[in-house]
Formats: sequence, structure tokens, C-alpha cells
Amino acid sequence: MPIDTQYMQTYSITAPLATHFRKASCEEVNCPDFLNGWRVRKDALNPQMLHTATHSGRSYTELHVAEGENWLVFPAGQPCFKASQHKLPIGKPEIYYVRGGDQRGNPLGTKRIHTKPEFWVEDFAENLDNIRTAQERA
Repeated sequence: MPIDTQYMQTYSITAPLATHFRKASCEEVNCPDFLNGWRVRKDALNPQMLHTATHSGRSYTELHVAEGENWLVFPAGQPCFKASQHKLPIGKPEIYYVRGGDQRGNPLGTKRIHTKPEFWVEDFAENLDNIRTAQERA
């Protein structure tokens, strides 16, 4: 028989992208494509992707390997096509949550945020101790 969510707690540590990270360049994150260059199979690109790749402002050469196997080769030292997705942490501390319920929901709406990781760990340990004590009594 499943346990009702009102008797459960969920412990989590989060560092949301929106508040704990910043955009970063390929160079800052040691992006392999930036460091080593990369290639894209030209024949696998649809017309819009081919236009975007060849008109992105990045330098490239075309490499013809065989019939139907052509590549766009981008040398190292320039931003990759995923450069806008690179992120770095800003050093902000993580958020230590204790919520009522589980993945099914939080029926009582309870939530605590610990200001220090050691408080979160202590809360977690106390909760486990309470569970063990309850199991021993049963």
C-alpha cells in the first residue's frame, strides 16, 4: 500500500541556471570545438541549416571526401555553434530545500529553506533517525 504524500519529505539541493550561472564564451569553458576545431557533414544539413552554417561569420573550408560525403571544416579559435549555451557558475551558494511530499506533490504546502548546508544535513539525519525509530517500533 503506497504511503500518503502528506507523511513524506523531499530533500533537494538546487542551483538554478537563471540565478546561479552566467553565459560564458567557448574560451572560458574550454570548449573542445573552440580548442580543436570541428566539422559538420554538409550532406546531412537541410537547406536552412546549411545557409546558417555557411553564413554564420565563421571561417570554414569545404572538404570533399567522396561522392555524397562532403564536410564543412571549421578551424579552432572561433565560437562553436552552441556558444550561446555555454554557462559558468557565478559562485552563489546552492539552495537547500526540504519540502513536504514527493514527486506526486506537496499536499500540505510545506517548505523550508536552510541557509547552511550543515543545517540541511542535520535535518536530513534527524528525519532518517525518526524513520528508523518508527520502523523499530512497528
